[in-house]
Amino acid sequence: MKVHKKNRAAGFTIIELMLSMAVTMIILYAGFTAFRDASQSNQQVTMAADMSGNLRAGLDLIQQDLIQAGSGIPNTGIPIPYTSNGSTTTPCNTKTAPQRPILGSGGTTFAKTGFPVCNSVLPAISPGSMMGPPITAPDAIAGTVLNPNSITDEITIIYADNDSGMDASPVNRPASGSTTACAGTISVNGQQVNFDTSAGCFDPAKATTPIGPGDLVMFSNSLGTALQYISSGSGATFNFSSGDPFGLNARTDPNGTILQLQNAGCTTSANCWPPTTVTRVWMVTYYLDNVSDPAHVRLIRQVNMKTPTAVGETLENLQFTYNFIDGLTNPTNQTAVPAGDSESQIRSVNVYLGARSSYPVRQGSKSIYARSNLMTQVSLRSMAFVNKYQ
Repeated sequence: MKVHKKNRAAGFTIIELMLSMAVTMIILYAGFTAFRDASQSNQQVTMAADMSGNLRAGLDLIQQDLIQAGSGIPNTGIPIPYTSNGSTTTPCNTKTAPQRPILGSGGTTFAKTGFPVCNSVLPAISPGSMMGPPITAPDAIAGTVLNPNSITDEITIIYADNDSGMDASPVNRPASGSTTACAGTISVNGQQVNFDTSAGCFDPAKATTPIGPGDLVMFSNSLGTALQYISSGSGATFNFSSGDPFGLNARTDPNGTILQLQNAGCTTSANCWPPTTVTRVWMVTYYLDNVSDPAHVRLIRQVNMKTPTAVGETLENLQFTYNFIDGLTNPTNQTAVPAGDSESQIRSVNVYLGARSSYPVRQGSKSIYARSNLMTQVSLRSMAFVNKYQ
């Protein structure tokens, strides 16, 4: 009788199956971990590049404006409307100080917005310690005065526009030798200027950057300088009405108005004004804006009171300190003007700009914001220059 043997089916035992599954899971986990780490590293590199780009773009513009600070304007600043309080111990301007640009339409974000109330001039550099908005970082405590690092600064820089050619000749230049006259006029009340656009004189329409309402212009002649705000006008005629945003077009004060540039006892435009040049002046203010997009704080560059321009995003700190030369103690790293000194004695500015990533980056088991910062010191060339031959 033939006996048939039963063949056992080939396959894995339960132990072998579990071991193979464990090995597969380990390999998959290792691959996932490597992919995750690579992705996180890529995110960190991308975030670092974005932050670096924002920091450098903002800092480069600040440096360019600081380097030009004071060029083309009086060393001590440009006079502004001033009425003294009559004090010999604490002299001060009784008029409202000119206002800086204000963050937000309500004008309530800044604790302080004005220039120093007792100044009789607008200096080339106006410090604004703690005048910027408090910045609340998503992973930090809210910005308060008790947390000084959260309070940001503001700075205002003034210099002449040397590219327009506006000041190449006086508006009312008399003929002299082979030089033809420019028959431009300034009204007796100082509220209007008319340029002579003939050859050899200045034609505002030919300026590289258009000149018009919202611009600041500096009048200069042998009697001094005065700053005016163009309230209206175009072409060759511009008006300077009172009630401008800066308060510069006033004419009743005994100092700092355009009327102080007139000849004594004048009665007509022809005999009122010595040969007078007109120069456009850039007033550039930097501050942080946490109102337009609270999640992505922006660095703002604002010229005069015109539309602000964002020059950097997702920034959380802006700080300035100043180095003075007074021939005595030469104070450094000052947040404001020391007693006995003035803004015209600033010789260099220390700038700190801090940034954070747009969103948290996973690092290990945590999600945190990446951060970076740049610091630099900028020498103020125009304010440090001394003509030893004068």
